[in-house]
Amino acid sequence: MFLTRQPSAASIQQFLHESKTLGLSYEQVGIVSKVPAGYDVDEMAVVIGSGEAGFERAKAALMAWKHFDLDWARICPEGAPIEIGTTVAVLVRHFGFWSLNGCRVLYFLGDRSHGSTFGFAYGTLANHSEQGEEIFEVSLNRASQAVTYRIRAVSRPRAVLARLGYPATRMLQERFRRDSGEALRRAMQGGARSREG
Repeated sequence: MFLTRQPSAASIQQFLHESKTLGLSYEQVGIVSKVPAGYDVDEMAVVIGSGEAGFERAKAALMAWKHFDLDWARICPEGAPIEIGTTVAVLVRHFGFWSLNGCRVLYFLGDRSHGSTFGFAYGTLANHSEQGEEIFEVSLNRASQAVTYRIRAVSRPRAVLARLGYPATRMLQERFRRDSGEALRRAMQGGARSREG
């Protein structure tokens, strides 16, 4: 859903309400692993901390959506629980306009309490400008003690504007990966970015 101005809290609430009954905008859960033809695959991994304590902070930050603590994109509602079936809206400020995009948490990777990897995937709903799936994951390398944040996304444009503006869409996706890594690193250090607009 593309908008000429920032949506009100009531508009976002209505969008979320309608999103809860929508299906995914693609056919099969798990396409981030088995990529269908015609989809772009993007992956980024960045070291954001170190050690067991750092890994625990990274898991907590991921569960609090801190990777969306950006001045141009955020998750609605704020503080949404990361549980299978949770529906959220990604609010994005583009080049002079806004969009709301519905997503649903689909599955977890690893175990929140045990192991050296934890993350989750969400998929796009029928009201999202893209169609696809994205993994957000943190891991601890036991040998080096490095804590790494990884994003893996499989997507293609669905809405007409997203298809027409494909190069700009790809630029925003790259920007999100970079900024998301920085946001999680900031959260690991106890900082937060103040939101604009």
